[in-house]
Amino acid sequence: MARYWEGKLIRLRGVEPTDVDGHYEVDQEDDISRFQWVMNPPTSRARTEAWANEKAKEGAKGHDFTAQMETLEDGTFVGSIATHHCDQRAGVFSYGLHVEEQYRGKGYAKEAICLILRYFFQELRYQKCNVEAMEINPGSQRLHEKLGFQTEGRRRRVTYTDGKHSDMIEYGMTLEEFRDQHPDYWREE
Repeated sequence: MARYWEGKLIRLRGVEPTDVDGHYEVDQEDDISRFQWVMNPPTSRARTEAWANEKAKEGAKGHDFTAQMETLEDGTFVGSIATHHCDQRAGVFSYGLHVEEQYRGKGYAKEAICLILRYFFQELRYQKCNVEAMEINPGSQRLHEKLGFQTEGRRRRVTYTDGKHSDMIEYGMTLEEFRDQHPDYWREE
């Protein structure tokens, strides 16, 4: 039996208190910090544990939520995806994601994004997704371009990290573009 939040490689699930180790490791990665606009100061395992415990209890806030990516094969935690800026009236939303370094380039991010897009477009009646990729993150740019996101703009020098300013590249995908480019994720009535 197919499950809604499963793809061919991963499943999306809620945050559990036991996810603390994976998130604590992610908190130690310099590029993850930089791709979130700023190099963060060191954090404690206790703080990450408190975050995981709180997320596990709170669930979704409206249409904003965080989901864990784990492999179907053995349940290995490979990353997270979180939706935000969900505007029901305009039908527009955004997300951010990370995949742990050793699991990048294996299709996990693509599948997580397609599962999220399907949910927002086909279940919640959203009509557009907007995402941003920092100029210093060419992997995110390639991922979104391969998925069929359209480049909609560039905001110049909006972040500062690692001793230099970086541009922010704006991407967008409409419901129709998703349906046409990813028919394997679209269910016809």
